[in-house]
Amino acid sequence: MSHPKKIINFAEIFVTMTRFISLLLFLIPVYSIAQTVDPTGVYIKEYPDAPADTFDVNGAVQSAPLKVILKANPSGLEGYGTPRYEWKVWNSNDPSNILIQRNEENIEYTFTTSGTFCAQLYVTFYNLDGTVYYEFPEEGDDPKMISFSISESILDFPNAISPNGDSRNDELKPKEGFQSIVSFSAAVFNRWGSKIYSWNDVNGKWDGTYKGKTVKDGVYFLVVHAKGADGRDFNFKKTISVISGNPDAGSSSGQGNE
Repeated sequence: MSHPKKIINFAEIFVTMTRFISLLLFLIPVYSIAQTVDPTGVYIKEYPDAPADTFDVNGAVQSAPLKVILKANPSGLEGYGTPRYEWKVWNSNDPSNILIQRNEENIEYTFTTSGTFCAQLYVTFYNLDGTVYYEFPEEGDDPKMISFSISESILDFPNAISPNGDSRNDELKPKEGFQSIVSFSAAVFNRWGSKIYSWNDVNGKWDGTYKGKTVKDGVYFLVVHAKGADGRDFNFKKTISVISGNPDAGSSSGQGNE
């Protein structure tokens, strides 16, 4: 008994393949523009009379005050709704106490306390109809938590300066290595108690002059009130020896009551 030959329906195959290819073309763009974020953090280091520089926060221990900018860096948002961002920042020693909680794509904050801090970004992505498309981080995702540390405070001053123009110990300023000082004031007095110089920036200094001329060699008095990011108070009252070796110094030195 012969069986009827199966007739190949090329039209049906063509339609099926066309639908399959259309599905692939539809899926590929969706995959390629899937919404993602790449959380990053930088800190801003400002120098007197110079532009600020930016550095990755995931580096060496930094000094306070520390201005930190946290960025979500979203991509693939075309054809989707507006994401909802949430940043949370906490001290690693007290994770239940959220220091910062903001619903912004990028946030900026100046830290004035020492410690190790953690920052985590949470994002909800939406379709155009308002339904949730994706939440970051989800189970199995790399949460990309950002952490950075602010050092304990350090501040000290030398006992003498030699303002003779040789670029060695010419100025009265904090010893190298000071860090995490969030408030500062300093003043220099002569032996009669008259203030001859003062400044309010820890990066400031006294060049050993009074009214434009180098002071006489001798003993002066430094008074400093400062506070560290870790809450430490610095209250210096110490003598400073000025040794310039300049016999012409002191014609307007503040060595007496003006």
